[in-house]
Amino acid sequence: MAARNRSMRVAGTLRKMHSRLEQPVNYAMSLGEELFELNPLIGKDIRLVYNGEIHCVNCGRKTAKSFNQGYCYPCFQKLAQCDSCIIHPEKCHYDQGTCREPAWGERYCMQDHLVYLANSSGLKVGITRGTQVPTRWIDQGATQALAIIRVRTRLQSGTLEVMFKQHVADKTNWRDMLKGDAVVLDMQAEAKQLLAQCDDHIKELEERFGFFAITVLNGVEPVSIEYPVTSYPEKITSLGFEKTPVIEGVLLGIKGQYLILDSGVINMRRYSGYHIQLDA
Repeated sequence: MAARNRSMRVAGTLRKMHSRLEQPVNYAMSLGEELFELNPLIGKDIRLVYNGEIHCVNCGRKTAKSFNQGYCYPCFQKLAQCDSCIIHPEKCHYDQGTCREPAWGERYCMQDHLVYLANSSGLKVGITRGTQVPTRWIDQGATQALAIIRVRTRLQSGTLEVMFKQHVADKTNWRDMLKGDAVVLDMQAEAKQLLAQCDDHIKELEERFGFFAITVLNGVEPVSIEYPVTSYPEKITSLGFEKTPVIEGVLLGIKGQYLILDSGVINMRRYSGYHIQLDA
């Protein structure tokens, strides 16, 4: 599925924006079965039109309301990827035999995960599957990121995250993230300090899960990420298709999953499943 840029009207069912780690990050909008390059549109007028239709990102059925960023209610209720343990990985219950979809859990939860530090609106701790680096960091708008621990399962990563967030934030302040790049940090020094603070607890978790389940990473270099933004807004005005089905303005930049327009900012991932027309 090749990405292409067109100076014309395109439309389709929206998915989260695709990103590729370059300097700056390369973005493409996913509409239907095609990708459309967004970076060449920065500095130009764009127009986004929501036609009132939402289709489930899993089954494709038409739905009056989107749940959990793009799912119809039946899929939201039955899919493992919509379970509350996805938001709270320390509550993963795969090993209890109660996963909604054991095959999905085996594929996505019973595999290596990374615990990382990121700098988006400030220092935060997070987790992700090893295969989602650096996409996860880009989606959060991080300007710096550093993997600090590798574990074998999602449950283990979530348990570590709960421990670490007693000392460092686990959320991104999206408004601050969209006001500009975070102050540059010495990520390795921050990691060293955090690991030292939590050393006893890490050893306790090694005893719980097994010594080889938790690996503290040494010699890993931080990743620096630049975003295609010409100017950041001084005041954040949030835009949404519920109140404004037609959103237009000059595209000033892209960061995380947000489009930054001179008229406001919009989280495109939030509208996965919406039928959108893009005029550029």
